[in-house]
Amino acid sequence: MMHAMTVNWLSILLAAVAAWLFGGAYYSSLGKVWMTALGKTEEQCKAEFAGKSAAEKALPFVLVFAAEIIMAWALYGILIHVGSFTVRAGLISAAALWFAFVLTTITSNNAFQGRTHRLTLIDSGGWLGAMLIIGAIVGAMGK
Repeated sequence: MMHAMTVNWLSILLAAVAAWLFGGAYYSSLGKVWMTALGKTEEQCKAEFAGKSAAEKALPFVLVFAAEIIMAWALYGILIHVGSFTVRAGLISAAALWFAFVLTTITSNNAFQGRTHRLTLIDSGGWLGAMLIIGAIVGAMGK
């Protein structure tokens, strides 16, 4: 069990912020490709966005940040159990967790929803980048 006194909360927060910023840059650079993979046009996305309240527009960004805090906290706990706070241990653990849980979940969900392979690659690639950033930061900053 992780006790509040032994957790480096700064590493968790910084890792989540860095991963969140990466996600923003990642999806900004792939925006049109991602929309095409999603099966939507830019006009459709703009129309959907225009009909939402400010809270509805902000919610996905808040949820992603919360998810990244949870991921950073969980990876921190795993590194405690592994007994190694290094960039290498953080990267290896993050990549293994991504492969075992994130890639498999996204692939399964997208297959049942009839989504394209391109969407799976884009979304899972974004989470791989986020998790590697989280692993590197949490691993580097240690206990």
